[in-house]
Amino acid sequence: MNVTWSFKVKSNHRHFIRIHFSDILSNLSNSDSDFYLFVNGYWRVDVKPSEQPRLASPFFKDVVNVSDGSGLLNISIGTKEANKDAGFLNGLEMMEVLSKSGSDYSNRSSSRVHIITGCAVAAAAASALVFSLLFMVFLKRRRSKKTKPEVEGTVWSPLPLHRGGSSDNRPISQYHNSPLRNLHLGLTIPFTDILSATNNFDEQLLIGKGGFGYVYKAILPDGTKAAIKRGKTGSGQGILEFQTEIQVLSRIRHRHLVSLTGYCEENSEMILVYEFMEKGTLKEHLYGSNLPSLTWKQRLEICIGAARGLDYLHSSGSEGAIIHRDVKSTNILLDEHNIAKVADFGLSKIHNQDESNISINIKGTFGYLDPEYLQTHKLTEKSDVYAFGVVLLEVLFARPAIDPYLPHEEVNLSEWVMFEYEGCDLGS
Repeated sequence: MNVTWSFKVKSNHRHFIRIHFSDILSNLSNSDSDFYLFVNGYWRVDVKPSEQPRLASPFFKDVVNVSDGSGLLNISIGTKEANKDAGFLNGLEMMEVLSKSGSDYSNRSSSRVHIITGCAVAAAAASALVFSLLFMVFLKRRRSKKTKPEVEGTVWSPLPLHRGGSSDNRPISQYHNSPLRNLHLGLTIPFTDILSATNNFDEQLLIGKGGFGYVYKAILPDGTKAAIKRGKTGSGQGILEFQTEIQVLSRIRHRHLVSLTGYCEENSEMILVYEFMEKGTLKEHLYGSNLPSLTWKQRLEICIGAARGLDYLHSSGSEGAIIHRDVKSTNILLDEHNIAKVADFGLSKIHNQDESNISINIKGTFGYLDPEYLQTHKLTEKSDVYAFGVVLLEVLFARPAIDPYLPHEEVNLSEWVMFEYEGCDLGS
């Protein structure tokens, strides 16, 4: 076997597994690309990309398997000949098969569904370099629970007390054990003030949507403008990212970093309150909106400001550098004077030089991910520098980092620029 993925599951439970494939490299005129897929080391599936009608044709295999007593479900790929190194897996989905139990099957409030999802994505890079990326997001729990609102006479939807797992797939502490309560930050804002500031989360005040939740323009009780980000159920980021952002922003202050005004975790909510950035994101001023375009001088000053903010992150921490891990044009905001400020620190991590800093789970956004980080899983400040380099290309070419509507060779901005640079065609 060439490589194995292991997932924690319930012992002796049945699982439905769908495995996705798409061969983007092999010559399909022969069977050299064929290989085996194994489930728990003994359930063998014959995978034959050679039978597909054309290169890069996606296909999948379905398997229903009973996990053994180890509590792990292992998915492996292996070649048919010992001296060959082949085989690939683009993604997989796993679902636990639940059986009806008890006479009151309609009582769904007491049932739980566990969904385990794993995904591995591979992409061909320029100059015959192949980057492979494994994303594993699994063990999402949804537990319905009736909760009586603490605020009467308002229309709102509190989030469940036990929310889904974080994108790091780490265990989640109970709400009442939140480490934020021991930091004495003095930044907590009552939920009643949040409701008043957003007019009960009026959709007319909605100014943005992201992986974490919705962002509203608000007026705080003291009259200052603010941006309020409310976490949503089922978001890719969870309570650990919420806590990380508060802990990072409460310890740093810089002209080119967005300031945290406060937060709220009442009623199982995850709410962050930031200073309001009047002119939105850098991306909106480059492409994809009707906002005024920026002059070259403005673009240069914005890039210099964002670079200073990142440099501060990388050099100011007494415990080590703070690596942002999600630098992109939508996370660079502009105030009323076009001063750039780096935002969204939910994926940030402190880099201790004495530690290996190997990341099991790759974090970031497609198009901005550092190739070296993808290959080695070793996270350093260079990953932020690479992502910022992609932002500079966005500023220069006024186009997204990934644009699937462009010709194949131009889809990935950084790869296209490198290809054209090597051919000396950028000037033309």
